[in-house]
Amino acid sequence: MAEGASIPLGEATGRVEVQPTADAPVALLFSPHPDDEVIIGGLPLRLMRECGWRVINIAVTQGSNLDRRAERWTELNKCCDRIGFELLPTRTGGLDRINPESRRNDPTAWRIDVELIAELIRKHQPAAIFMPHTEDWNVTHIGTNLLVTDAFALLGADLNCLAVETEFWRPMQSPNLVVESSAEDLAHLLEALSFHVGEISRNPYHLTMPAWMINNVRRGTEVVGGQGGSGPAMGFATLYRLNRWNGHSLEPACASGKFITIADDPQALLGSRS
Repeated sequence: MAEGASIPLGEATGRVEVQPTADAPVALLFSPHPDDEVIIGGLPLRLMRECGWRVINIAVTQGSNLDRRAERWTELNKCCDRIGFELLPTRTGGLDRINPESRRNDPTAWRIDVELIAELIRKHQPAAIFMPHTEDWNVTHIGTNLLVTDAFALLGADLNCLAVETEFWRPMQSPNLVVESSAEDLAHLLEALSFHVGEISRNPYHLTMPAWMINNVRRGTEVVGGQGGSGPAMGFATLYRLNRWNGHSLEPACASGKFITIADDPQALLGSRS
């Protein structure tokens, strides 16, 4: 960690060019803040690199600090260019007040934002949607979950996709998917994350991300594999909850926990509609 702190931020050069086929499956990442796209990006990165998926990061907000939004958008563009994710805003400057309180107290404005999210989903017809889980502590993370699930309800039977819940601020009670990342993939995620210079300078969470992913292996072995059970040997991993939208609600997409190692085909084990 001490050595990592001396590595310059945001100095990697070049852009990762990804050329998916016209009919490639799409994964939409609904990111509460700039930086969430790569913090939870282990599985999306593998789907893009190994299976040819289009990964589109939807920047739900650009942070609460108005003075930093333009800078954060610039940093986010550099991050996504480096990792190879496409990037779309919700609207110029991002959405505001995406939290449970706004949902309760201003239903008219909330409905407008839900319709915007539903239109993005309708336009891209994703095979998988990534969003924070409903108890991910940060109010904007929780608000993003509510925003996206309300859009699901609005779309109803017109939507057929996997819904992948992610975690960062608070562990999920019941993850059902452990996805391994190679050391190389983790290095690339951290390299892209380093472009979020302003946030990392405030809180150098990039230095602890490898340790977090190591701990995910420890926790996932039994939380996903079953108490007292065992899982495949892994170095770094991210935990997810794999659901499917059935037209009126989210339901678990697998009867028991799944492990996707470096040697596995993530698309085949996901059982996506692609």
